[in-house]
Amino acid sequence: MTENPGREADLLGRVPDGLLIGGRWRPASDGATFTVHDPSDGSVVKEIASATAADGTAALDAAAEAFPAWAATPARERAEVLRRAFDLLQERADDVALLMTVEMGKPLAESRGEVAYGGEFLRWFSEQATHVQGRYGANPEGTGRMIVSQHPVGPCFLITPWNFPLAMATRKIAPALAAGCTVVVKPASLTPLTTLFFAQLLLDAGVPAGVVNVVTTKRTGPVSEAILSDPRLRKLSFTGSTEVGQQLLAQAAPGVLRTSMELGGNAPFVVFDDADLDTAVDGAIAAKFRNIGQACTAANRFLVHRSVADEFARRVTERVTAFRTGRGTEEGVTIGPLIDDRAVSKAADLVDDAVSRGARVLTGGTRLDRPGSFYAATVLADVRPGSALLREEIFGPVLAIVPFDDEDEAVRLANDTEYGLVSYVFTENLARGQRMVERLETGMMGLNVGVVSNAAAPFGGWKHSGLGREGGAEGIHEYLQTKYTLTPDPFA
Repeated sequence: MTENPGREADLLGRVPDGLLIGGRWRPASDGATFTVHDPSDGSVVKEIASATAADGTAALDAAAEAFPAWAATPARERAEVLRRAFDLLQERADDVALLMTVEMGKPLAESRGEVAYGGEFLRWFSEQATHVQGRYGANPEGTGRMIVSQHPVGPCFLITPWNFPLAMATRKIAPALAAGCTVVVKPASLTPLTTLFFAQLLLDAGVPAGVVNVVTTKRTGPVSEAILSDPRLRKLSFTGSTEVGQQLLAQAAPGVLRTSMELGGNAPFVVFDDADLDTAVDGAIAAKFRNIGQACTAANRFLVHRSVADEFARRVTERVTAFRTGRGTEEGVTIGPLIDDRAVSKAADLVDDAVSRGARVLTGGTRLDRPGSFYAATVLADVRPGSALLREEIFGPVLAIVPFDDEDEAVRLANDTEYGLVSYVFTENLARGQRMVERLETGMMGLNVGVVSNAAAPFGGWKHSGLGREGGAEGIHEYLQTKYTLTPDPFA
């Protein structure tokens, strides 16, 4: 598919530009707006409402008012609404994919993949809605009967990131609605348009007024503080940096809110000397360069056995030099722009630091001299201890290779981080693979695969990578609370 300005203009004209509060689109209470930009050239894409703290409170008002009726709605009906949303998303998939590419920059093929992935959360949790179970039985003393039941936690505040604007919204909204909760969603100001478009889709699917509310804003602090300090709020779910997550946890503490935190990552990608190198290289390309490297699950440190490090580096460099960089809507583009100039500067600084310490640039390593926020897809070899990119999340198209000599060293290097989201291991030795499952300190692991995300699996990390799980059977329980009831022995 090539660029089609007419189609883009028509699509952008159909994206709401207001706040969704109580089933109605409306401007910010003070009329304020902000602009969304195309990262491929910096041009203005659309101007939308910038919510005030009062608007945040109004959105929570609507969620709190809608909660009793939605919680009492039969699970089958909630499931059918989510299934209709899934079906509508399939019908509008091309529009959603194009919208994501325009506001976020990823190649159109990857945007289509995100539509498929994001849609699966709607389908999965439409099925989970009717499977919430409790239990009933005699207490050990035989003097009564214990009833354990599950109930929706209440109104939820969902804060989504800019890098996966559809999937991060569906991954939070779908389980909340399936459980019987209502929500206020605050998308990232860099990529809010996909969420606005999706919110209208939810209304079209039959989501009742007030069940889903959306506040877009450049005034994040006041809006979030107003919502988080309100005693009616019962749940916070956030995806983003560890630093912001820590601040939000502190703000959530006075209200003793249920929290789900999907935070930063520093994923090790371990290649042993017995690995199938073709498989490992395929996995490396997927784990590093999907979403232009802008994913919390992106491989950050490529730990490769010294005996195969040069060959691995040669093969990945050959693949990376064949990438085509450009606007994501252009035919054949595999690497789009980074989200903004700050992201480019961060990637450049990390690469420059590594090179100053002795790393070798095999390809890339430079900003691109063209409009937009582009950084060349890069491969670094012989990255030395102490390099900043071994500690910090790169969030860009930079593949950094570190050699190791034995399994114990690989484990030590892999675990030498405050993060623990995901790890990748490539080995043909079954026993070694099992050992790595036990030894690596991450909440997820790909064994001979480079992509682990799946709506039916629990997504989340250990250590500073977060709390709770999204997706899987575990995902809906993040939005449920448990009640135990004791009744007299009915046979006494």
